[in-house]
Amino acid sequence: MSAQPIRYALVGNPNCGKTSIFNRLTGARAKVANYPGVTVERRTGPVGELEHSAHLVDLPGTYSLHVSSLDEKVARDIILGCMPGEAPPDVLIAVVDATNLRLGLRLVMELAELGRPMILALNQADSAAKQGMKIDTEGLAQAIGMPIVETVAIRRNGMQALRTAMEQFANNFSGERSASIDMPERSESIESLYQRIEALIQQFVEAPTARNTWQDTLDRVVMHPVIGFAVLMAILLMIFQAVFAWAAPVMDLIDGSFGALGETVATALPQGILQDFLVNGLIAGVGGVLVFLPQIIILFFFILVLEDSGYLTRAAFLLDRPMRGVGLSGRSFIPLLSSFACAVPGIMATRTVPDPRERLVAIMVAPLMTCSARLPVYTLIIAAFIPEQNVFGFFNLQGLTLFVLYIAGIVSAAAAAWLMRLKQTRDEFPLLLELPSYRIPSLYHLLIGLRERTWVFLRRVGTIILALSIVLWALSSFPAAPLDATRPAIEYSFAGQLGRLMEPLFSPMGFNWQMCIALIPALAAREVAVSALATVYAVGGEAALGSALGASWGLPVALAYLAWFVYAPQCLATIAVVRRETNSRSATTFFTLYLFGLAYLAAVITYQLASWLLG
Repeated sequence: MSAQPIRYALVGNPNCGKTSIFNRLTGARAKVANYPGVTVERRTGPVGELEHSAHLVDLPGTYSLHVSSLDEKVARDIILGCMPGEAPPDVLIAVVDATNLRLGLRLVMELAELGRPMILALNQADSAAKQGMKIDTEGLAQAIGMPIVETVAIRRNGMQALRTAMEQFANNFSGERSASIDMPERSESIESLYQRIEALIQQFVEAPTARNTWQDTLDRVVMHPVIGFAVLMAILLMIFQAVFAWAAPVMDLIDGSFGALGETVATALPQGILQDFLVNGLIAGVGGVLVFLPQIIILFFFILVLEDSGYLTRAAFLLDRPMRGVGLSGRSFIPLLSSFACAVPGIMATRTVPDPRERLVAIMVAPLMTCSARLPVYTLIIAAFIPEQNVFGFFNLQGLTLFVLYIAGIVSAAAAAWLMRLKQTRDEFPLLLELPSYRIPSLYHLLIGLRERTWVFLRRVGTIILALSIVLWALSSFPAAPLDATRPAIEYSFAGQLGRLMEPLFSPMGFNWQMCIALIPALAAREVAVSALATVYAVGGEAALGSALGASWGLPVALAYLAWFVYAPQCLATIAVVRRETNSRSATTFFTLYLFGLAYLAAVITYQLASWLLG
């Protein structure tokens, strides 16, 4: 056996359960990065509970080695061993949904022609058995020439057969590493390939007679063009209600803890620059953003639940027709939905869209989806200006306001996409997606996903947000006010002077110079606007900041501030990834200018209209 870890690669169709298997095999030790030279995400990690050293990589989902998207090309290049900076895999673990063998076996048969060592994992074997399917794994293994194991990724012991197969390979491994190979020519037509697959299924799979299942009944509801859309809207509204209602106790605890910490430090240290730096720079800056972590976790939790349950793919089918009306398709739904978490992975996910024109439009409108970084700003303003009361007896007005902000982004994205594709010729790419079976989300998989996303947020708090908070504190503290000063000290600082310079440009939307200051660090990360406002207004804690804003802003100004954040591309990382994905300076310039233009126009109209309506 080789002293070096054996390299395993998970390969399979989208929605076959690869990621769940990856999480089970690697646990919490996985790392997420990008492949060299491309923006495709790379998930790798050591495999636990094995006698031999093993390294696992989770490849992007693909239906065939004959690819049509960048994700699929990356998967193919790694399988062939021709990805720069990535060693060829020693073993391919082909994952196939046991309830949908016909679709998965096409890729398996193509992989078998490469001659690499393989293990076929029939995932969701329990679901196949519940449906009455009987698979002769021994006979099928002999027919296709590779070991076959059954896996149930949602169960703790559901990987034992796969681990045993990996150990058996390791015991027979000579230590000779796999080399790169060329992509073979098609040895048979697609028709003959599927005929061979059909013959294998007829011989080794005993399928139940067709019957109406509860999943079919549920599909008739959730995929109905009218009822299904109403169900989707109800699910989204429930999520936004939960973001406010469920997170409130934990947010109050975090807010109170940082407030108490600030008071303790202020009491322990004498007044001076060090005390001001620690209390108003570090503690207020970091605490002002960290308080919103519960809401972000709740939002991610629901997205992961919808994904694991099998609902998101159905939502893509449901929205395909209305999205085609604005020049997109159901393929763009998943990237746009990902943008609700963060526009950066959402833009990167557009690589699965085969139409280059549609992909460019999806990139342009992805930031209009309300990302989680906006959530702290929305929550702060809504809590300060929108009363906490019920509407129609059961809707929380604050949650309803948040829902309206999300819908505003969606409607604006649809309008922008329609305008951008108005004069473009369109290639029709029929939407072909696999509908996974409904399933109960795995708690283990949810916890792993939440851990990864929480760590990403905390890393931003500990790096970008902390650094920007310190810089803003310094700009707000220096130079000090003169001895005969008659105005607040911050007005004499660098930040105050810069805010005064910006104020005339933003006065049509009612923004004062303090608000202008907060927009600058928000260019790096939107959520920093909260800690920036806390620094400018010299208050700590969400409640105190909300009170300060409520006393100095009017409702029209608050609504205009929300309108600005619906549209403004205040995230340099988003602009950078647009430049990298489009490889076009002109497209990146247009992207930046049109979003800033929309933000300015929306904020001015909102402020002027609200001022007129409120007298």
